[in-house]
Amino acid sequence: MQVIVIAVGLLAIAKVALAFTGESGIAIVSKGVPGFDPISILAAEDQAGLIAIGAGLAIGIAGAGAGIGLGTAAASAAAAITEKPESFGKLLVLLALIEAIAIYGFVIAFVLAGNIA
Repeated sequence: MQVIVIAVGLLAIAKVALAFTGESGIAIVSKGVPGFDPISILAAEDQAGLIAIGAGLAIGIAGAGAGIGLGTAAASAAAAITEKPESFGKLLVLLALIEAIAIYGFVIAFVLAGNIA
């Protein structure tokens, strides 16, 4: 459950961070004021700083979430393997899926870092 919550939080942070990039085509539109883009009033240096913060948060939170989830799941998997050794392959695949969350954060960080002008 913690992994799901962390993954959803990571996706929300990535969406917000991508909203700050001008090249991504995503723009924040204020309610009631069509076409208003609050990011356009920021200087280029400020936009680059926000993108860098978003990239750091993406990889940091994804790594922490994957570490917590992997630690919990690995402990449970070790206990399950001692009771039923033939379940090793299935549990290994499940642990790899948890590790994919950290890889997603890594990819998002590189996408964001590529948008820094």
